[in-house]
Amino acid sequence: MGIGQDLEIYLQLSHVSKEMDQNQILKDISIQCKRGKIYGFKGKNGSGKTMLMRIICGLVKPTEGSVTVDGVTLGKKHNFPESVGVLIEAPGFIGNYSGYQNLKVLAEIQGKIGKKEIEEVMAEVGLDPAEKKKTKKYSLGMKQKLGIAAAVMENPDLIILDEPTNALDEEGVKNLHSLLKKHKEAGALILISSHDKEELEYLSDVLFFMENGTIKDIKNIESEKREENEK
Repeated sequence: MGIGQDLEIYLQLSHVSKEMDQNQILKDISIQCKRGKIYGFKGKNGSGKTMLMRIICGLVKPTEGSVTVDGVTLGKKHNFPESVGVLIEAPGFIGNYSGYQNLKVLAEIQGKIGKKEIEEVMAEVGLDPAEKKKTKKYSLGMKQKLGIAAAVMENPDLIILDEPTNALDEEGVKNLHSLLKKHKEAGALILISSHDKEELEYLSDVLFFMENGTIKDIKNIESEKREENEK
């Protein structure tokens, strides 16, 4: 991934539906998303935001339709996007390990990053890499920060964050904004869900409004801001 690459369609959902226990969770969703952009998903609990994100990252298969990431359709040869970082619901960690130790274990799976990068991302989210406290003693806010760090630390092409501001204090939210801006400018495609409309409008280039498993409306915030600046 390089800065200045063409912003081609990186993620495409075609007629995605999901049914569970005879309940229609998602219904006929088709969207296209480009790299170097932030796409927000706004909706109440039960609107389908989390299920949609689970399907995009390959954790759940759609009942109908397809998800294509960087030209590869999930569920054929590959079940998961090749380069993805995910925070969905409460992040789980090894309770007897420190925050740094947890990230080190995760980083060793792919072997893409080392000590320096782990320490840098921890500082970026507002955690002390030298902190010896075990994660089972972390506050909800600290766990959320560590979950965000885990999602972005390997600089993935696709970043998926479900309600990332949950339990964050004001400083934590500012750190998150700074982190997302950095990864967007580096060319990542970022998907964020939230029930907070103001937060999403501030961060997003495009905002999808979800209701009852469908996308009811789309707001192109990027073009609105551009038009406003041109006045």
